[in-house]
Amino acid sequence: MKNMAFTAIFAGTLAGLAACASLQPPEPGATTAAVQARLGPPTATYRSGDDTLLEYAKGPLGQFTWMARMGPDDKLKSFEQVLTAEKFASIQPRKDTKETVLRTVGRPAERLHFVSVDGDVWAYRYKEQLAWNSMMYVEFDRNGVVQALVNGPDPDYLERRGR
Repeated sequence: MKNMAFTAIFAGTLAGLAACASLQPPEPGATTAAVQARLGPPTATYRSGDDTLLEYAKGPLGQFTWMARMGPDDKLKSFEQVLTAEKFASIQPRKDTKETVLRTVGRPAERLHFVSVDGDVWAYRYKEQLAWNSMMYVEFDRNGVVQALVNGPDPDYLERRGR
């Protein structure tokens, strides 16, 4: 019986690792064609100076968005999960804009408008400290400039738990 339980757990772990492996990028230096052959077409493409960012968003309920940074020589410079507290902390109120937010954390899960905000609000699902189902709200003014970032629990996960 113990062997059957171990086998089931081991098989589940392998299946989970295989799912994660499909998101592993080619090694740094791979071409755009190689990245797309491995990951498929990007959900969006952004320019950042001379670099091109290929967004791989897993939404709207997903909590992960990966960015592949391609240099001007068409070589992969970096690949990172951008829906993190550290990336959100790099967004500067009264300085960053919708365009810079897109280049930093990609497309939002939801675009909202609240009566209390004189502009748009973009909502991003993410795992706070890789543990808590959270939502980051980025508030913009009418000119598309970030005014505030507000985080809290993801209401969709609270509803599923019966809260």
